[in-house]
Amino acid sequence: MPELVFFSGTMDCGKSTLALQIEHNRSARGLQGMIFTRDDRAGEGKLSSRLGLVTDAIEAADDFDFYAHLVDHLSQGGRADYVIADEAQFLAPDQIDQLARVVDDLGLDVFAFGITTDFRSKLFPGSQRLVELADRVEVLQVEALCWCGARATHNARTIGGEMVVEGAQVVVGDVNQSPDEVGYEVLCRRHHRRRTTAATARAGALSPDVLPVDTAAARV
Repeated sequence: MPELVFFSGTMDCGKSTLALQIEHNRSARGLQGMIFTRDDRAGEGKLSSRLGLVTDAIEAADDFDFYAHLVDHLSQGGRADYVIADEAQFLAPDQIDQLARVVDDLGLDVFAFGITTDFRSKLFPGSQRLVELADRVEVLQVEALCWCGARATHNARTIGGEMVVEGAQVVVGDVNQSPDEVGYEVLCRRHHRRRTTAATARAGALSPDVLPVDTAAARV
């Protein structure tokens, strides 16, 4: 039976790499897929991995209708055996409904990839709808790590290395941006709550001891 599968995880845990691997494995067996993405780091109409892999994709804008596009493609003699939708957290709930309809009415497997929560630990509307509709939700097993070495569970937005908690929900960035740009960092829950990024942790470690010390008493 065809399925709508949501592969979720934090940034930097290999979602896009897995999407490209699924595409490779299936195309190697003679299957043809349609790949969609939204606001990929490599630019419009691209699905890319931080490992350097990239492939062409169809950019799904705000008004893009997945179901209508697939019906039009198939009715004109095109072929599609499965669908990959990367950066699915940026899709509107209605677009997730369209992907579910592709599964139910067209009989195609749909593999959606995305992060679940934003930099404020709030669900993206697209991810929330996927959790509500997906036949399966798979949490990726390649664990991203917080700077402290613990499993990273939260996405933080940073400016100048400092975590920010206000701003638009969608601002395209990456985990390797320069310090002056909007960037992202994955953190464990404890350090996300404390707003402690790798940069601020280093600054704290290098700060002088502000506690008063009686050096004469220390020599006794």
